[in-house]
Amino acid sequence: MAIDFGFKLSPSSAINLDRLDTEAFNRLAELEPDVRKCISCGSCTATCTAGKFYDIGLRKILIYLQRGMEKEAIEMLEHCMLCGKCSMVCPRGLNTRHIVLSISSIYKKTEQ
Repeated sequence: MAIDFGFKLSPSSAINLDRLDTEAFNRLAELEPDVRKCISCGSCTATCTAGKFYDIGLRKILIYLQRGMEKEAIEMLEHCMLCGKCSMVCPRGLNTRHIVLSISSIYKKTEQ
């Protein structure tokens, strides 16, 4: 008989960085070297107009690409309205709109 202590052990959520497919992020970094300057501060996500309605944020998209989760990144990117608010608040001065367009162009080429 198992004793219920009111909690369960969850499976590990550790990410093995050696097994990740970072090809998509590397292609983006070749096209947009500034993408490596992102410090994942979340300013872009906090000001995102679409973020009020959808789960979207450039920080998340870049993390997904770094982890090899291209499908999730592209699904999130579909909600971007290219308003440019994220560019205005970026402390590193990244042209986030251009990064979003570069990601889109990479994946339009691979789909064709």
